[in-house]
Amino acid sequence: MLTLKSLRFSGLAALCFTPFASALELPLPPPGEDVVGEVQVIQARYEDTFADLGKTHDLGYLEMVAANPGVDAWLPGAGTEIILPTRYILPPGPREGVVINLAEYRLYYYPKDKPVVYTYPLGIGREGWDSPISDTSITVKTPNPGWTPPKSILREHAEAGDPLPAYVPPGPDNPLGPYKLTLGLPGYLIHGSNKKFGIGMRVSHGCFRMLNHNVLELASVVPVGTKVRIINEPYKFGFAQGKLYLEAHTPLSDDGETSVVDKHAAVVNVLLKRDDIQDAHLLDWQRVREIVAGEVGMPVPITEPVAIAKGN
Repeated sequence: MLTLKSLRFSGLAALCFTPFASALELPLPPPGEDVVGEVQVIQARYEDTFADLGKTHDLGYLEMVAANPGVDAWLPGAGTEIILPTRYILPPGPREGVVINLAEYRLYYYPKDKPVVYTYPLGIGREGWDSPISDTSITVKTPNPGWTPPKSILREHAEAGDPLPAYVPPGPDNPLGPYKLTLGLPGYLIHGSNKKFGIGMRVSHGCFRMLNHNVLELASVVPVGTKVRIINEPYKFGFAQGKLYLEAHTPLSDDGETSVVDKHAAVVNVLLKRDDIQDAHLLDWQRVREIVAGEVGMPVPITEPVAIAKGN
């Protein structure tokens, strides 16, 4: 199992024991590299919970749990060292517009006029209400939105004995929070939330929930017409300072836990799509198996420093 001790002493990640600084805006890496941010470590206070820490540090609940195995998410305990998984391999594909990776419950935004990436945790569609994999765009930006629940949600709540009104006006009781970004996919939004719990989990009816201060910041920098690419990639490979890294997340499934065989097959399939990796590096497959089993959601090196081929 990948633990805080192994991360610290086996060189799996650079840990920074300093007060946390906001990592919403991260400089893009040099050409040929893919890793941004730094892992942080803090000491919990008595009153801290993972939900509170996630809201403070712009992290989702499940990624906090994955990075801190064995730590009580509701009462970590005063003085407990907590890993903040604020280092990321950028998602595969073009670094433009908005990229949502469902498997890591996270959104990335690449502005056109600045060599940075903004990244935020998301709540995504729960089982039976999966968020779509698609290419779309932001079509409308709406501050202080009202909410007209669709018939399917009205019916679901009525059957559960919790009927909803036909319209919820803007305000603290509105589940869309202070802002919504309408997508070109009919019925799907990126929006805030009137609940702090659920960001970084499968909780919505398919839309993408954000912390309110995050959706306000995103809305302030992303223009209407921005492309949105929605992917589902639990395994990301990337280079940093000559090393190849792997970042593993728990695959999304509506049919129970994904088998080890299927997980390893998925990793190999990702590798086969990367011309700059296959047949070019001697991978530490034992380390790869540990990372896939651990699913800590942070970049871990799987090679020693190597020369990266020109033009790849």
